[in-house]
Amino acid sequence: MDFLIAVIIFTLSLVLSISKGISTIYPLLIGMAAFSMVAYKRGHSLKNIAAMNIKGMKKALSLMPIFALIGMITALWRASGTISFFVYYGTKIMNPDFFILFAFLLTCVVSFALGTSFGTCGTIGVVLIVLAKSGGVNTYAAAGAIVSGAFFGDRCSPTSSSANLVAVVTDTDLYTNVKNMFITGLIPFVMTVCFYIFLSGKYPLNTKNTELLNEIASYFNLSFVTVIPALVIFFLAIMKKNVKISMLVSIITAFIICLTVQDIKLYELLRTMLFGFHLNPESSLAKIISGGGLLSMVSVSFIVLIASSYSGIFEGTGMLNDIQGFLVKMSEKIGVYLTTLFTSLATCAFCCNQTLPILLTEQLMNKIYEKKGLTKEHLSIDIENTVILTAELFPWSIAIAVPLATLSVDAGAIPYAVFLYLVPIINVMRLPKWSTKNLSVKI
Repeated sequence: MDFLIAVIIFTLSLVLSISKGISTIYPLLIGMAAFSMVAYKRGHSLKNIAAMNIKGMKKALSLMPIFALIGMITALWRASGTISFFVYYGTKIMNPDFFILFAFLLTCVVSFALGTSFGTCGTIGVVLIVLAKSGGVNTYAAAGAIVSGAFFGDRCSPTSSSANLVAVVTDTDLYTNVKNMFITGLIPFVMTVCFYIFLSGKYPLNTKNTELLNEIASYFNLSFVTVIPALVIFFLAIMKKNVKISMLVSIITAFIICLTVQDIKLYELLRTMLFGFHLNPESSLAKIISGGGLLSMVSVSFIVLIASSYSGIFEGTGMLNDIQGFLVKMSEKIGVYLTTLFTSLATCAFCCNQTLPILLTEQLMNKIYEKKGLTKEHLSIDIENTVILTAELFPWSIAIAVPLATLSVDAGAIPYAVFLYLVPIINVMRLPKWSTKNLSVKI
């Protein structure tokens, strides 16, 4: 009963924060306090409870340098013209008769480079939705394609905070996970492309508003050299270099381009790395290109750290034992993957974000995977194929609410974001039981 009361307190605080537009840090702190009180009531000392919280947070500490690099790289890519290069030339080569397909493919490229769905929707996504509205394209269909592409990279980019979080909590290799995500996402990707080809035929772009593109070209030097920071990430990812090294090299490259190509002063560039890239608020590009910076990742870092403390409390007190027992029985009847999918849907609906469901699903399912003789890589890819995408199927989740608000559309766009649910559905059709220990070889 005490655990249920803590869950209700956390849920109510989360609902209130979302409805009032308050940072989720506060309900997470309330939840941490509520679950800590349950632990105290069950006989654990305050010292032990603090140790549990710290133990949980330690899992996420290794992510902090990566988050810092992500903040700086997204700011410098904006300042160096790298993002503008993708937006400008990607939109330029777009075939109006296949606008929705191009919207999906272009956002896939940008999101894989950036590793963030929010950043993708806030840059190329805004440009594409403006083009869709001016060209008479169904905005729900266009937004669905944009969201699908945005979460393509959010799921499998080496620079994605969620991909790095999954790798850390499951103790798996990031690039092995990326490879497995491409394997398990190939069929859903092809089916998504076919769907958007069909929608493109129904909703072609009638006109192309070039005002934004002209303003981008007038503000930035868009020579080919500006795309080098992104190419560095792609190349080093293929070479399986440490993601922190890859991002650091990209940051240095973008830094040099900012100084030499975009003529940004050194002190302005250092401020950009800390506070983000910001254009004149009167410019129509301000809301599209501005953003990033080291400080932009502070909130994300706190959210991950606080959410990680829950796993320490749950593990140390055994609060989730009853739920785990229920899931063990479920896995015997419907299989491990479907049980993971069910768990992801339940945790995403309850937690309204990606971070905590990742941690909860891993903690609830890891022993089941061990019992079935499955590797950590199996658990990792199943979390990527469920939690990372199912979180966006709930309109009240921050994971989808922010991108939709950025694109100025409502939840009517979610049914058109087919990649989000094709990946979980298609992977249900895999072998009912894992037949191999090497996921990368056979599925």
